[in-house]
Amino acid sequence: MKTNATSNLRFITFTVAMLLLATLPAITATTPQYQIYDIGVIDAGDDASQGFGVSHAGVAVGRSIRTGGSQAFSWTLGGGIVGLPNLSGRNYAVASSAAPQIAVGTAATTLFGTSRLPIIWQNGAVSQLPLPPGETLGDANSVNASGVAVGSVDAGSLQRGAIYSGGSGAIITQTTTNGSFFVTAFGINDSGRIVGQGIDPQNAARNVGIVYDIGQNMAVEVGALPGFNGALAFAVSNTGYVVGSSMLNQGSGLPFIWSDQGGMVAIPLASGTSQGSARAVNSAGWVVGNDSSAFSIPFLYDGTNTYRLADLIPANSGWDLSMNTSSSALGISEDGVIVGTGVHNGETHAYAMVPVAPTPTPTPTATATATPTATATPTATATPTATATATATATARPTPTPRLHPTPRPRPTPRPRP
Repeated sequence: MKTNATSNLRFITFTVAMLLLATLPAITATTPQYQIYDIGVIDAGDDASQGFGVSHAGVAVGRSIRTGGSQAFSWTLGGGIVGLPNLSGRNYAVASSAAPQIAVGTAATTLFGTSRLPIIWQNGAVSQLPLPPGETLGDANSVNASGVAVGSVDAGSLQRGAIYSGGSGAIITQTTTNGSFFVTAFGINDSGRIVGQGIDPQNAARNVGIVYDIGQNMAVEVGALPGFNGALAFAVSNTGYVVGSSMLNQGSGLPFIWSDQGGMVAIPLASGTSQGSARAVNSAGWVVGNDSSAFSIPFLYDGTNTYRLADLIPANSGWDLSMNTSSSALGISEDGVIVGTGVHNGETHAYAMVPVAPTPTPTPTATATATPTATATPTATATPTATATATATATARPTPTPRLHPTPRPRPTPRPRP
């Protein structure tokens, strides 16, 4: 009897261990290496460019800034930078997100978003996304493969998260159990999971990282890291990973990654930094964002280690990604292409970092639970079709492999406002 019991115990222990291993992605064996490409500016006289996002397939988007205006762009490794048309009456535009044959963003009358309107580019043309009835201001921060875009409408204390889908705009009315609601939606994945910033009506000083699956009756809060009471949720992957920054009230924050199964997990800070924010995540759970100390430090987290981007590119590349306040990493594609802004030979330019060697295919632990009922049919006619000639040749693009160590956190009570 004792022998059988011992044997059974060993079998159970072995089975549990195998199940745990099966849920974890492979561990990265070596430090990832990248080639960095200067996205440049649209017109030779433009002052600067900024990279704000990248599609799953590696189409980068952002804006090129000039005196009296800015113009949105798309960029591919094979096609280079392509300027996207501005909306009539708005001299300033930025493209924030891209999906197949679509990009979305914001048109305004100043660089800082005065009189902003949500816009979409498709088939080479630009048009305004429809605002909800009675609204006159809005922006679009993210779009998924179905063409459903999210952002916000109005401003100040009246600002609310919004969905643009099927030829109409709607305010996101779903709240968490304690009544926290969307102020702005920053990201949406292909299954209709939306993330963003919420407000806690019971504690206006607290930021709420909020998650809502289209078709569900309620939103949920991602919680907070130890010692903090809230968060901002900036992006969501197709596998359900959510990333952002957790903080105490309106103070500085620390980067996190969250999943349904694992809850909120702190992302280690890059060396020499004291605070940070995770801004984008792919299906494998690889994360990019910005840490900081005296300078802005773009980082990559591969599920195990956090790297300064400056340490992953060739030496003597002419790029400064660690000794200025302009650098950022705001997008990562499914195959690991990173998009952001840096200083190249003294000029502030958008960049694309392309992996130089493939990595193993990951097995993510997070799975999206969204059950969307909305499908998008954008009413625009507009977006990037790159026809410019590129000066770079592509290297192999990998599929990253991260590993999470989820330690679920309880979901506290909320707050926000930009």
